[in-house]
Amino acid sequence: MIKDNQLKVAMAQIAPVWLNKEKTIEKIKSCIIEAGESSCELIVFGEALLPGYPFWVSITNGSEFDSTYQKKLFAYYANNSVQIDNGDLDELCSLAKKNKIAVYLGIIERPKNRGGHSLYCSLVYIDAAGTIKSVHRKLQPTYEERLVWSPGDGNGLQTHDLKQFTVGGLNCWENWMPLSRTALYGLGENLHIAVWPGSDFNTRDITRFIARESRSYVISVSSLMRKTDITIDIPGFERMLENAPDVLSNGGSCIAAPSGEWILEPVIEKEGLITCIIDFNKVLEERQNFDPVGHYSRPDITKLSVNRERQSVVKFEEQK
Repeated sequence: MIKDNQLKVAMAQIAPVWLNKEKTIEKIKSCIIEAGESSCELIVFGEALLPGYPFWVSITNGSEFDSTYQKKLFAYYANNSVQIDNGDLDELCSLAKKNKIAVYLGIIERPKNRGGHSLYCSLVYIDAAGTIKSVHRKLQPTYEERLVWSPGDGNGLQTHDLKQFTVGGLNCWENWMPLSRTALYGLGENLHIAVWPGSDFNTRDITRFIARESRSYVISVSSLMRKTDITIDIPGFERMLENAPDVLSNGGSCIAAPSGEWILEPVIEKEGLITCIIDFNKVLEERQNFDPVGHYSRPDITKLSVNRERQSVVKFEEQK
């Protein structure tokens, strides 16, 4: 029996059906159902899982300007991206409600309110009632990601109540941005979700660091990606196979306690659901001696200002 002060979480360390939106959604649905049957109350998927991380950029000379090859791949990626306004996530919302489980899911978003052609690496939170409560567009795509993804805005810097916990999340290297973390801390976050394309190189150090800094639980969830996941229906797949290593992402999903110690060390090259029960009281115990936005802060000296307005190029003034 899960107590009121406890939360059962599931980390879905899975590979997408790479660059295939519909088939990846089916895989996500199966994970939500499995987690619900195990009485999980939160399930987390990796960064950009739907429909997948743009691994081709670094192995096919993605910086070549005006490349026909890169253009065709971008169009294919865009056609498999998520348009929330068109109902692409409706089935997942319904499953969340049916299974009474909250969901954090990394998607490639093609939003209409930015014209409907550019892509954003977004982290979506669906509550246990099946409602999308926030869509956080990655503030700063990293290195080669900038050739594919657009920079986001502060609108998604939100937290959500989940039983006794306050949960928030960031994408990949955003987790290294101290002011972005502070914005979530200031909203009362005590369960931090960090999503990654997949590598224990990324998760091993920062997961414990954020937990120690914030005195919160930190759940890092990564995807998997193997050379065998590159299929013949993807444009230019031959060129990718020539240059791809056998493993592009090895996982590395893990959980750190508010003390900064491991609850679960990074899990490598294992696909499936990983579950754990966490105890809210551990948060209060660790906040006794350090609270970065509470008793161990000096807002009279240093203070953060956050713009959470959803950015758009055009603002229409309707005629009254």
